[in-house]
Amino acid sequence: MNDKTPSVDRHMLEALVCPLTQARLSYDADAQELISEAAGLAFPIRDGIPIMLVDEARKLAD
Repeated sequence: MNDKTPSVDRHMLEALVCPLTQARLSYDADAQELISEAAGLAFPIRDGIPIMLVDEARKLAD
C-alpha cells in the first residue's frame, strides 16, 4: 500500500453486501472499489470508507 491509500478493514468488507441484490461483494484493491457482479456495479471506497450508495456506484462494462 502506498501512503495515499488508506487501509481498509477486511472484517468490515466481509460483512458488507450489495444494497440492491444482497449478494456478496469482491474487493478490488487497485481500483479501491467493492464489486457487485450480481448488480453490475462497482462501489467506490473513499478515504477508507465504502460508499454503498447506488447513485455513487460505477456501472461495470458488459
